[in-house]
Amino acid sequence: MSELEYSKRGLIGVLTPQANTTVEPEFSIMWPRGVSMVNARLISSEVTIEQRLIDYTDQVEASLDQFANAPIQAVAFACTGASYLMGQGKEAKLCERIHKNRGYPFVTAARSVTEYLQTLFAKRIGLVSPYPASLTEESFGYWESVGFMVAEVAAAVDESRDFHPIYSLRAGSIMDAVSSLKDKDIDAIVMLGTGMPTLKAILNCADWNGPPVTSCMLSLAWRTMLHIDKKEANADDVLAWSRGEDWGQRMLVHCL
Repeated sequence: MSELEYSKRGLIGVLTPQANTTVEPEFSIMWPRGVSMVNARLISSEVTIEQRLIDYTDQVEASLDQFANAPIQAVAFACTGASYLMGQGKEAKLCERIHKNRGYPFVTAARSVTEYLQTLFAKRIGLVSPYPASLTEESFGYWESVGFMVAEVAAAVDESRDFHPIYSLRAGSIMDAVSSLKDKDIDAIVMLGTGMPTLKAILNCADWNGPPVTSCMLSLAWRTMLHIDKKEANADDVLAWSRGEDWGQRMLVHCL
């Protein structure tokens, strides 16, 4: 790629659900120096969350046209729920087709979480879910299809219902849900959904004696950067991301 002023290390395309207020801020905090992104919105007029997720998948290749000829090196698909509904087989074929047709990796949040957990040899997982019960249950089938046992689930709830029950979640309620899984018999904790703000909770767990904690957003950023840097996954790198070794200070400054 030709060198861009703000993307000397890499330029990433991001697909974000239409009302999501979390993806861009969290990515902006997590991208390392020299990495930037261009964002496109996934749009649907469907009423239910499940219908919108299916619509996003059906339109995904048209959504990629929004990037035109921008010299992106990978696309991050920041919509985990869509993967649950299409299933890992269809998802894999979609990623393969886009890579072949477009020439860049198409990185989904669900596959990124899968690789994160596999790198740590995790089997029994705990989920923190902001979803309605029906979508949380859809996620079980996906995680089990890729080799994990969902051993524990904690709900993250927004009592105020101000704006949106997922995007308006606050760090305190999220941390309460994570903490409820700390002493369970699990190998890792996954915070579901790219709309739930997760970085403060992950940073709060950086030095705890509980299991490793990740989120769909953290896993997606980590996996996309492996493509940018042409590196293989390894456990030390995974844990460094979960400790916030590169992005943690930026998060603290952002919270001032």
